[in-house]
Amino acid sequence: MTTPASTLITGIAALVTNDPALGRGPLGLIEEAAVVIADGRFAWVGRAADAPAADAVHDAGGRAALPGFVDSHSHLVFAGDRTAEFNARMSGRSYSAGGIRTTVAATRAATDEELAAGLARYLREALRQGTTTMETKSGYGLNTEDEARAVRIAAAHTDEVTFLGAHIVSPDYADDPAGYVDLVTGPMLDACAPYARWIDVFCEQGAFDADQSRAILTAGRDKGLGVRVHANQLHHGPGVQLAVELGAASADHCTHLDAADLDALANSDTVATLLPGAEFSTRAEWPDARRILDAGATVALSTDCNPGSSFTSSMPFCVALAVRDMGMTPDEAVWSATAGGARALRRSDVGAVTPGAVADLALLDAPSHVHLAYRPGVPLVSAVWHKGEQAG
Repeated sequence: MTTPASTLITGIAALVTNDPALGRGPLGLIEEAAVVIADGRFAWVGRAADAPAADAVHDAGGRAALPGFVDSHSHLVFAGDRTAEFNARMSGRSYSAGGIRTTVAATRAATDEELAAGLARYLREALRQGTTTMETKSGYGLNTEDEARAVRIAAAHTDEVTFLGAHIVSPDYADDPAGYVDLVTGPMLDACAPYARWIDVFCEQGAFDADQSRAILTAGRDKGLGVRVHANQLHHGPGVQLAVELGAASADHCTHLDAADLDALANSDTVATLLPGAEFSTRAEWPDARRILDAGATVALSTDCNPGSSFTSSMPFCVALAVRDMGMTPDEAVWSATAGGARALRRSDVGAVTPGAVADLALLDAPSHVHLAYRPGVPLVSAVWHKGEQAG
């Protein structure tokens, strides 16, 4: 089928643009709105009554619309299943399997084709729920060969690829963590950097301390990779301060913060990316989004989709959790799941419906974006445009 040169989407009851110059409030909300898409980008945005002609017309039928979600933190290149671990945790039973190490063993044993098929499946699943930009990480190979194939496979499916060889110390180096840091910052980084845009590290008790994390992130930065940090998830630690020190685009999790952490985030370009699916799936303490926002920091929301601690690809679900359990308003949560995610990826071309931006748009089977939190668990996304094409 030939794609029309331009498409008018009209009949939008309420359009979130994330551009205050276009509409009301921080969301730039336009009622009775329309957009024109041409060459994969938004060519015009405004009130339906003022819309120009286009080659094709799609009637939104009074639905709300918002930018495609920008999911800036996921772990999708993996094999295996950790259902038993989750079931035991939710049943209050002890469980002795290896956590991340279980997934590492399964991932190493999987073929390239199996890993690629799984990644493609989760990306399609997310797209159906309105996610049009998705970052994903390696981190379940933990040796040079398997980390390199993870980022190579990821790079064939998304532009936002993160090298996370420093997820945990590889089981192969259990007695030599310093040797593993040398591997991550040397041959493994050399093999992975050509396929990645970012480098990440799990800066946490039992994973990598501040000095190890700084060495890993600095080595990646010297290779031209942007910096991201798993920070302050399980305990208070140095992760947030290290992220700000190194100019990281994002400090992710941010559950345990003190006043100095809040001040550092508020006075930097580092986004606090919150991952409520992880707290939901582990019954852990919720991040205090209200406190972070009130301090003046920028917040993003993401799924943390992974097989162990947050096996959800649903950004609408995370929006609902953020509103219900993390102190965010519906407007704040929607902004953080779209424009906030774009900030966390240092992207200015996604996360907004504004002329010149990539034409990523989600229609909701509802009259307002507030329904994402008001009707949790309901599959409200009725249509998605990705890079100007309506997704099938």
